[in-house]
Amino acid sequence: MNFNHFINNISKLKENPIGGLEAQFKLAPKLRLRYSNEKIEALNPKKAAVVALFYPNNNGEVCFLLTLRADYDGTHAAQISFPGGKFENNDNSLKNTALRETFEEVGIPINAISIFKQMTDVFIPPSNFLVTPFLGFLNHVPTFTKNHEVEELISVSLKDLLDESSISTTILSTSYAKNMKVPCFMLNNYAVWGATAMMLNEIKELLKKM
Repeated sequence: MNFNHFINNISKLKENPIGGLEAQFKLAPKLRLRYSNEKIEALNPKKAAVVALFYPNNNGEVCFLLTLRADYDGTHAAQISFPGGKFENNDNSLKNTALRETFEEVGIPINAISIFKQMTDVFIPPSNFLVTPFLGFLNHVPTFTKNHEVEELISVSLKDLLDESSISTTILSTSYAKNMKVPCFMLNNYAVWGATAMMLNEIKELLKKM
């Protein structure tokens, strides 16, 4: 997709409804339960925020950024995610959290990113996080600088996300399940599954309405 076409449709994307849990759970592992808002509140989850960051590549095509997290001693080590992280007390809002963490992780200045939409929160049971995704864009081809939390930067063509053949399944093992078959997006030869795939599917359904 041409980046100018994408930018010209931002106002439409702002107004269009989002798919919510129905869109997200099309790419959720079968063992993932739908928690009620009351149940989530009772668990007092930690808050976090991420950015689905769209930008042009050198050919003027729309791309977005995913990151392969570094391998550390944690629930989400070595997994693919959007840039973002945990809400801190000095953050004024979850949007600020997403922008601050994106700057820290991949080096994009906070004032360079234009946030244009908030998507549906995703509850992540293994780590007890409630993650708020935001959509944002850059008007220029970015130069990323990753920090120690990021093993690899993955620039994905929006065209590939919108291609129905990108949806697949994979078998993997985690800290809480072994040899689990899960739906995923195959993007740049990576299997993107779990919360990130759930967010991506809601984003995909929104962008298909352009």
